[in-house]
Amino acid sequence: MEQPPLAKPSVTVADVARSAGVAKATAARVLGGYGIVSDAVREKVLAAARTLDYRPNELARSMTTGRSGAIGVVVGDIENPFFSAAVRGITDVARAAGYTVILANSGEDIAAERDAIRTLVAKRVDGLIVAPSRSREIDHLRDAQRAGRPLALLDRAIPELAVDTVTVDDREAAEAATRLLIEHGHRRLVYVTACDTPEHTYRDLADIHTASVRHRIEGFLGACETARIPSPGRSVWLGANGRGETRTLAMNLLTSPEPPTAILASDSLIALEIFKVARELRRSIPDDLSLIPFHDADWTSVPSPPVTVIDQPVHQLGTAVAELLVSRLKGLGGPARHIVIPTRLVERASVAFRNPAGTPP
Repeated sequence: MEQPPLAKPSVTVADVARSAGVAKATAARVLGGYGIVSDAVREKVLAAARTLDYRPNELARSMTTGRSGAIGVVVGDIENPFFSAAVRGITDVARAAGYTVILANSGEDIAAERDAIRTLVAKRVDGLIVAPSRSREIDHLRDAQRAGRPLALLDRAIPELAVDTVTVDDREAAEAATRLLIEHGHRRLVYVTACDTPEHTYRDLADIHTASVRHRIEGFLGACETARIPSPGRSVWLGANGRGETRTLAMNLLTSPEPPTAILASDSLIALEIFKVARELRRSIPDDLSLIPFHDADWTSVPSPPVTVIDQPVHQLGTAVAELLVSRLKGLGGPARHIVIPTRLVERASVAFRNPAGTPP
């Protein structure tokens, strides 16, 4: 039986130094990008490194220089198009600035988020970008700061944490979308979110630990209260966390004795499952059910009718938060900055007019 080839031994700094005819310390300065050497010596060392196909030991280099050339990113759900578009923006900026990105998925679970940040700090990332899953459990974020890692927050602000942050105005966006539905005559409105409580029931805003969702619920409730819709808190449905859970929730909603005539969905994945269930139940969109999700995902413009959305400039969110972090890594001081990027309500054809009784005119 033929034996597999032996692994080629790694080329070391000492090998490069020997080939270039310089001291090991000199080769280390050139390959590590620190210290001062002449142009002639630098070229000799780099030429030897190319000839030998030298690959730097990133861990050893980070221990020498204190920098890894990497940024750690922790998001809630990499399957969600919102986060994938934001990460694309982050990586575009990071790559241009000479950084690689190490991505971790928390699944919106605070324990997983803590573990991810602990691992990234142990890997000596130069800085962190986090979409925090809980706005009231932030000791692990403070620990990252104390470890000397610049930190920036994506999409979810934490006022108690003085760090650079990029968000949209979630409350205003939700209020504008809810107001549009109300202006079209809807009174049986529902807001659906992946956030949940142990009882799977919304009682008040204190139960909602994700800042962006809390602000969206505030906007939804505010528009309903202005329109004097009774008990709007009962219209906040929690637990649409995953396809199966969202499908069950949508079935329960749309087959209830008084189903909603309009739904505001917290993200495009939730809206897609609601759209599928409505079709399965032969409920017409928008005649039987009007639908507006957050995030202009690719699928929303494809069906008939195309779906009205709250367009969040997600790629711009990613580029903006990465630019803030890179500027800190380059030595920028000063107070924490909070950038709020405007959203846009894109009206398509998934919202219909209703009469005051909740039926089509």
